[in-house]
Amino acid sequence: MTVVQTYPIVEIFHSIQGEGYNVGRPSVFIRFGGCNLRCSWCDTDFDTSQMMTTQEIVNATTAYACEHVIYTGGEPALQPLEPLSESLRSHGCHLSIETNGTIALQESLVDWICVSPKQQVEKNALVRQSTGDELKVVYVGQSLGMYDELSAGFEHLFLQPCYDETKTVEENGRMFRSTCEAVKSEPHWRLSLQTHKWMGIE
Repeated sequence: MTVVQTYPIVEIFHSIQGEGYNVGRPSVFIRFGGCNLRCSWCDTDFDTSQMMTTQEIVNATTAYACEHVIYTGGEPALQPLEPLSESLRSHGCHLSIETNGTIALQESLVDWICVSPKQQVEKNALVRQSTGDELKVVYVGQSLGMYDELSAGFEHLFLQPCYDETKTVEENGRMFRSTCEAVKSEPHWRLSLQTHKWMGIE
């Protein structure tokens, strides 16, 4: 009996990558349900999802005229992604993943790895995916020295100011300015902004 692989999917949508190295690139986002962390600033509802088969996901994804596909979440690395990646690649898709790095990825699972470690993860030394293309850190004022060892495994380093919708404009502004100062003092890092939020798009 053939077992049909299913995945918890929050949404599949076509948009523009709003942050990091590939900012501005048209992409299809596959947002998976579930996460192994609970970050206070997270703006994603990953608890509400529906189960979809590999073929249903492929059909929904390839309905868009866009070859760049991003696994995001929640935490997509919680899922058995190999069957899905194989199916999407057979349709010519370029695969990226946005992960918190707590789960090591199978080699050649995707074409681009963006690890965004969370502060409580570094304190507990739980980062398992220590190599990739892009390291994107949410900045809340922490010392960048804590990333010295981890950053050696990545080609591109980004600092992204923590935007908190519960904070005032002035408070968020201070965080943006402090992030800029951190990048100025550590020029091997680059600034990443969530431009999609400013544009009012998903």
